[in-house]
Amino acid sequence: MEQFAHISVEQTQAQLRDVAVVDIRDEQSFAAGHIPGAYHLTNGTLQGFMDKTDPEQKVVVVCYHGISSQQAAQYLLHQGFEEVYSMDGGFEAWRRSELPVETGPQD
Repeated sequence: MEQFAHISVEQTQAQLRDVAVVDIRDEQSFAAGHIPGAYHLTNGTLQGFMDKTDPEQKVVVVCYHGISSQQAAQYLLHQGFEEVYSMDGGFEAWRRSELPVETGPQD
């Protein structure tokens, strides 16, 4: 992939076991609710994520409404990840779809 792709909330939910979901929202928003198993990706956790994640792993980037995630998805492609998606509608679309949500900070 030279360009990230878009993925729907439904497609993300159907593939949760096969993708690495990264949430780029602020710490308080992430703690208040996030997609189960999501990795809280911040400037401080970026290197750790890149070190422990296989570049062949499919990555889905989530933000508030699906806008900021597009830049982050493109950045991850430039860092060597091969298949990166921006989730359309962001976490707000996930929440409106009444899909499962975890709360609390990242372990």
